[in-house]
Amino acid sequence: MFKFAPYVLKTLWRHRGRTMLTVSGSAVALFVFCFVGSVQEGLDRLTSQNDSTLIVFQANKFCPATSHLPQDYDQIIEKMPGVRAVVPIQVFTNNCRASLDVVVFYGVPPGNVQKIRDFELLEGSWDEFESNQDAGIVGEAVARRRHLKVGSKFSVGEVKVTVAGIFNSDNQSEEDYVYTHLDFLQRTPGMNLVGTVTQHEVLLEDSADPVAMAGLIDDEFRAGPVETDTRTKGVFQASSLADLVELIELSHYLGYACVGLMTMLISTTTFMAVQDRIKEHSVLQTLGFSGSIVFALVLTESVLISVGGGVVGTGTAMLTLAGSGLSVGAEAVTIAFSPSVGLAMTGLAGSLAVGFAAGVLPALAASRADIVTGLRQA
Repeated sequence: MFKFAPYVLKTLWRHRGRTMLTVSGSAVALFVFCFVGSVQEGLDRLTSQNDSTLIVFQANKFCPATSHLPQDYDQIIEKMPGVRAVVPIQVFTNNCRASLDVVVFYGVPPGNVQKIRDFELLEGSWDEFESNQDAGIVGEAVARRRHLKVGSKFSVGEVKVTVAGIFNSDNQSEEDYVYTHLDFLQRTPGMNLVGTVTQHEVLLEDSADPVAMAGLIDDEFRAGPVETDTRTKGVFQASSLADLVELIELSHYLGYACVGLMTMLISTTTFMAVQDRIKEHSVLQTLGFSGSIVFALVLTESVLISVGGGVVGTGTAMLTLAGSGLSVGAEAVTIAFSPSVGLAMTGLAGSLAVGFAAGVLPALAASRADIVTGLRQA
């Protein structure tokens, strides 16, 4: 079929206005499909986190602003068998409801940040962060959205920090967080949270059973001053995002609708091209071209249009996802919209499949058309 490539390309260029509009429509459909896919991938990454980490939260509370656990619970938990470390965390967020611009402050003992998180510091220094009470290290996504640099002053509500570093992480949802000193966040004016924390993060030994440990911790504090609700980190975050999870599941239908729309668009365009060239195809068959060759030519046109739209739409989506730092979150848990090789390959493979599916019927119609009737077309 390579020897017919000039003919196919010339045919597409002959009606370049129609071709470009179809490619553009397909690109928009694949762009939306990839965005929907990125949200689902972000959710899957978030909820499949290592089950060897537990989150101890106040029972019957939801938004971080309502959870107040005694900070000294960490001393009791760390003595339990199977516990490797316990980190008290104070959480502050600018919005507990679903939002596209959630900023989450994590107040942590400064020496523990590198122990519990696998961060790469892109700018700034850890010494600067650990030695200054009002310093914070900012995730790359937040820095990109808020145009922050090392040394910038950054504030949300009453919380005001100086950016001592900018980090990235393999877990891209972490890049929507700002890490500060625990004491600093507890003593922020208007909060008055000294002695209490939002949650305790418990790191378990490899041999420990997370479910059994969660039950043990909750049993310990069931009759205490504040009852706890302990879950693995993945389960805790999935629970926090319960409402968003349902919306994300529904968004699948939007992605499928875009693929269906793309299929109908390309199929319609290809049918129009076949109708415009009935006589031309009849002449080709008169010259000795078999019906299978005509079928292949029409199908190739459909596939090229679809793949062209797929390349443009998927490429634009990947660049947008990489540069925007977009995320959606609720209750101080965020889902990062990020590009991935798998998502790009899915988009391109989908465009290829759509091209074949959309071109089969028009190609059959062209290959089976009556030659005599076709030659009589004006």
